[in-house]
Amino acid sequence: MSLILRILIGLIIGAVLGLTLPQATGISILGDLFVGALKAIAPVLVFVLVISSLAQANTGIGKKFRTVIFLYMASTFLAAVIAVFASFAFPVTIKLTDAVNETAPGGIWEVLKSLLSNIVSNPVESLMNANYIGILAWSVILGLALKKHAADSTKTILKDISDAVSQAVRWIINLAPFGILGLVYGSVSSNGLSIFTDYGKLLLLLVGCMLAVALIVDPLIAAICLRRNPYPLVLRCFKESGITAFFTRSSAANIPINMALCERLGLDKDVYSVSIPLGATINMDGAAITITVMTMAAAHTIGTSVDIPTAIILSVLSALAACGASGVAGGSLLLIPMACSLFGIPGDIAMQVVGVGFIVGVVQDSFETAINSSGDVLFAATAEFREWIKEGREVKF
Repeated sequence: MSLILRILIGLIIGAVLGLTLPQATGISILGDLFVGALKAIAPVLVFVLVISSLAQANTGIGKKFRTVIFLYMASTFLAAVIAVFASFAFPVTIKLTDAVNETAPGGIWEVLKSLLSNIVSNPVESLMNANYIGILAWSVILGLALKKHAADSTKTILKDISDAVSQAVRWIINLAPFGILGLVYGSVSSNGLSIFTDYGKLLLLLVGCMLAVALIVDPLIAAICLRRNPYPLVLRCFKESGITAFFTRSSAANIPINMALCERLGLDKDVYSVSIPLGATINMDGAAITITVMTMAAAHTIGTSVDIPTAIILSVLSALAACGASGVAGGSLLLIPMACSLFGIPGDIAMQVVGVGFIVGVVQDSFETAINSSGDVLFAATAEFREWIKEGREVKF
């Protein structure tokens, strides 16, 4: 039986158990164990795979990296633009709640400074704290050094270690049906429907923007690059990456899932071993949408007038901030006050909006992670398939 079918069965069983046995809280530990295993193996996988790939890499992969990074950034910016115009077309006001007692970054420089600091973080600490920017930086440096100086026997050992870690990942992924069962059970049994009644319009706007980007904007970008129907690839990324990302709600935990999908698509390991963890850090369509929509909702709630030029500046700010979201505790939600400051919205109001974000986060974060993570694979594949088409090679989604 295929893994996707087994995951769907686990999803259905988890939902049924959540409705019929809401007190059997021990079932949810299956989800905690699955996400914990993915988060534990992902930093090791990235570190070992990147070092091994670069130590043995062929030349000529730089162009693919440039294409991938451009696609990531273009998609994130367009997601923010879509969120701005959707907020103008369907203005939403929100019922403010208690402010959260957390410190938000004061400006975009603080966010980018945190991101840059993570690059030179201690490599051991980076592995322990799942700091993927730091992991990538050090693994690239070590990989390039080993490529130049290591003996062939050392490179063979690195490849063997890489293959062993990849096999461990495959074993963990095969346990996904049990993990999804536990995650769905936990969500169904503990989360009521009140968020849909109190914040239904806000959720509808957030999810609508995310689906528009995932089903229209991102496929359009892929179609322009590939000059062919991208939807078979888009739907495969949703099916094999988006489903697990939706329930794990962690781009980092989904890195092993995405790398396994890239392998099945036949992509170059030298490229996707770097582009996938990089995408988990800078390909942040969902985060850009969340920051933009919540900021515009705050402006509409207190009656602040927003003009088109300022809204476009908000799109640029949201795209840049979203790329640094992984370097800030609380992710995209704690970047909302920084965006609100663009419109002169008081800090206490902004932190109340962050509180609303945490309330709707059960749904918002699931969709956000799903489109972010599936987009990582979509654009990594698009960049490589584009080169295949130029070379006259056959491309199958």
